[in-house]
Amino acid sequence: MYFNLLRTLFSFKKRDNYPMYSMTYYGDYEFDEFIKEGAKSDDDIRKFVRKRLTRRKDVELNKSDSGCTAFLTKSLSDGILFARNFDFSFAPSLIVKTKPRNGYASVSIVDMTILGYKKDNMPKKTAEKLPLLASPYLPSDGMNEKGLAVAILQVPQTNLPKDPNKVMLNTTTIIRLLLDKAATVDEAVNLFNQYNLYFSHDIYCHYFIADQTGKSVILEFLDGKVYSIEENIASNFCAKNGFSGNISDCAHDRYDKVKSTLGIQNGLRGMTDAASLLCNVGCYNKEKIDMLQWSVVYNLTMLKGMAFPHRNMSKPYRFRI
Repeated sequence: MYFNLLRTLFSFKKRDNYPMYSMTYYGDYEFDEFIKEGAKSDDDIRKFVRKRLTRRKDVELNKSDSGCTAFLTKSLSDGILFARNFDFSFAPSLIVKTKPRNGYASVSIVDMTILGYKKDNMPKKTAEKLPLLASPYLPSDGMNEKGLAVAILQVPQTNLPKDPNKVMLNTTTIIRLLLDKAATVDEAVNLFNQYNLYFSHDIYCHYFIADQTGKSVILEFLDGKVYSIEENIASNFCAKNGFSGNISDCAHDRYDKVKSTLGIQNGLRGMTDAASLLCNVGCYNKEKIDMLQWSVVYNLTMLKGMAFPHRNMSKPYRFRI
């Protein structure tokens, strides 16, 4: 156990000065034990990872909200591509590779501000890295070895179903469930419906899910029901009921620009084109400050990807499963 802990922490490497980091999680992060009881609050998650993973080191689970864009396209040379921007105030990113004993290997990305890391306190010493051991429980997006990809995007409204007989998971642990256990969109939707959900810090979201066949859906929560809407572009408004509401002045503009580009070009040539489109639809706030924190293109056909922060495509971090 200690050997795997140290291997995990020593695998932590800086990939970009913005910064962006990567880490390989060795050993068991006990997710099968976690989903037996789930969590009714973020405090429950903190207690679990503190006891089981971080060697009694307490972890923060801070607020993370975002104005994001994601899309799925079939490229001319690289197969099925799942592309996603994460727009927010300063958010260092951590790319986490996992391979659980009873689940699928995956690559996912974590907003490190959730764990309390900021510009002036990025982890350097081993003790400062211990909260990173909670990272499998905090993905914002990811892809697994079966070519299933998931991303969360903030929306202005939800009305979640509640079933007293179902285990409760939160915004990010349900992504971990899908990455570890689902191989297709249909499996992911069926699995999703077996659990209750709460949104951490009341940041409402919907889920964009796609698989290797090119199928993609948005899962939304209205009228106490889960709706599965077939759609290949997601932004920060509800797809149900005609794309109603938004949390960003440019949410519909971003959606329209992606839709227009994909339509005009009849798909993209490859991963670099998808990355360029992401850069072109990243958010700026009212003060014209760039909000785009990271971009990632998951290749669901070839099980590889490229990620880069803050529109810096010059040296993307490339990975494979």
